[in-house]
Amino acid sequence: MSATEQQTANADAGTAEIVVNLEVQIIPVSDVDRAKEFYERLGWRLDADDAPLEGLRIVQFTPPGSGTSVTFGTGLTAAIPGSSLGGLIVSNIEAAHHHLVGRGIEASDVWHGPPFPPEARQPGADPDRTSYGSFFSFHDPDGNTWLVQEVTTRLPGRVDRTAFGSTAELASALRRAETAHAEHEKRTGHRLKAGLAERVRDDHWPGWYAEYIAAEQAGTELPS
Repeated sequence: MSATEQQTANADAGTAEIVVNLEVQIIPVSDVDRAKEFYERLGWRLDADDAPLEGLRIVQFTPPGSGTSVTFGTGLTAAIPGSSLGGLIVSNIEAAHHHLVGRGIEASDVWHGPPFPPEARQPGADPDRTSYGSFFSFHDPDGNTWLVQEVTTRLPGRVDRTAFGSTAELASALRRAETAHAEHEKRTGHRLKAGLAERVRDDHWPGWYAEYIAAEQAGTELPS
């Protein structure tokens, strides 16, 4: 092995041991107080509004259940206000749209199909509610764009742990697991015994639910 190959192997080995979390996205705004009022109206949590130095102000918000926060202020970025495009993931696109509009936020209609170019978008949520298939968008007062996407089942390798951003998201996952488990019971004979209308409890259902939910989030093969 050459010295270059050895260095690459060592770098790869070191990287494999590092956990990297994207936790802050800085967006450019022209009026900090106006932007602060908007993100408060979204229902996002205000984490900080600090001015440690002259010419520097740092405002940070975190969407409900998110591991990533949004930061804006003065003295943070030279980007043009309104030039940011961010993505938000929800478990139910229609409920999220209703919630946002109910807070007085102007949002696009829900669409499905490719998010870009706009002319490829089809009206309404994806008919089959395919994960990653439904969207809507909204803008903050400066024109920074937030693209909202429905994700219920992750693509393989997307996550290596099971986590939920809210109790509603967990409840939705449990309902999907319940529906899938009912089909599992039909296939395995747990629901009917010897053709009689006798319900037979599957004592292993908690483990089955856990396996199903973890596989759904990781995007791996679902239990049958």
